[in-house]
Amino acid sequence: MNKSGRPLRRSRSNRMIAGVAGGLAEFFGISSFWFRLFFLLALIPGGVPGIGAYVICWLIIPSE
Repeated sequence: MNKSGRPLRRSRSNRMIAGVAGGLAEFFGISSFWFRLFFLLALIPGGVPGIGAYVICWLIIPSE
């Protein structure tokens, strides 16, 4: 858990696809823009790292 005591969960309210970036943003207390940008930049070198990281997070982070 983070400083606020909130567990890591995929967001239902701040989501574009599966809520991974929104959930990470809420957990770390920053804008979801930065996580979305990270996943987008991870797509540039061939796509597999960005898609793979997103899918893994989608599978292991529980929904709200």
